Amino acid sequence: MNTPIDIVSIGMVTAVGLDAPSTCAAMRAKLDGFQETRFVGSGGEWIIGAPVPLPRNWIGEKRLAHLAAGAICEAFEAVPDARGQAALILCLAEHDRPGRPVHDDADLLRRIAEIVAVEPHARSRIVAYGRPSGHVALDQARRLIASGEAPYVMIAGVDTYLTSPAVGHYVSQKRILTPDNPNGFIPGEAAAAVLCAQTGNSSLRLYGLGLTRERASIYNAEDLPLRGDGMTNAYSLALGEAGIEMNRLGYRISDLIGEQYWFKQTALASLRLLRGRHEFQDLWSPAESLGNIGAASVPMMVGMAWTAARKGYAAGTPVLIEAANDAGACGAALLGDRMTQ
Repeated sequence: MNTPIDIVSIGMVTAVGLDAPSTCAAMRAKLDGFQETRFVGSGGEWIIGAPVPLPRNWIGEKRLAHLAAGAICEAFEAVPDARGQAALILCLAEHDRPGRPVHDDADLLRRIAEIVAVEPHARSRIVAYGRPSGHVALDQARRLIASGEAPYVMIAGVDTYLTSPAVGHYVSQKRILTPDNPNGFIPGEAAAAVLCAQTGNSSLRLYGLGLTRERASIYNAEDLPLRGDGMTNAYSLALGEAGIEMNRLGYRISDLIGEQYWFKQTALASLRLLRGRHEFQDLWSPAESLGNIGAASVPMMVGMAWTAARKGYAAGTPVLIEAANDAGACGAALLGDRMTQ
């Protein structure tokens, strides 16, 4: 069994708040950051998006660097001793995703380190799998901490779908929400960071993790029907590692971006694994307030769970956090308090 790790602090920069407390309060209140953007749909209408209201109109890699740095600095404020000791795992969009605003991953990592004013840790790295990047990062973080290679690991996710090439591509694929396409997502942008350590005064600990792949992905060339095998297996691995059944879950947080495919995948995983008597299991999603925030999703969802546990409004314990990308990569993480097991 892998060594559990604690989530000791968080940071967020989003369309509904420039720090974690304001963002989490807005999401709990069901507020959103949706507004008309400068992008035009196929019918001539303005595309609705969820941009971050930054004080300066930075674009491209510079914008992403400042988004990520803001979230990382906030996470460091709560644990100043972690500065200079934390390895950074930066979660980014898939390299082949249309409209990806990052051209040089290493340069972005350097820019972020300069803004945060820390020297890059020798074990810092990039994880570029889009929405489930955070699950891969959690797996790498617990390995780094368990091996003693780093006392802290900062997992930061930053992404944006609000670029002309991205919006143009997804509009042409009929995947963006418009008046004539209800089965689409709202493009957003955000950054989120979570600081991990082996022990700490934390209300949230990682107990189980599952990483799998779905053959019937949203773009699968064989036109295979979706059975939810990938997410079901990810759930099973996370639950098995934690040693519990799904009926003991308190609630779930998912990267449901608005398209029917993802709702069906989540429902199938639940139907195939949930057995026996159980309490109501609520389902949260940051996309309700922020739209599709890509690689920032998992750090954002972990931050939501961490805040809910500390503030006393969590819908139970433990919480299962899931995410998947267009290529079929699926991830599930089980987090809870120290009494979960």
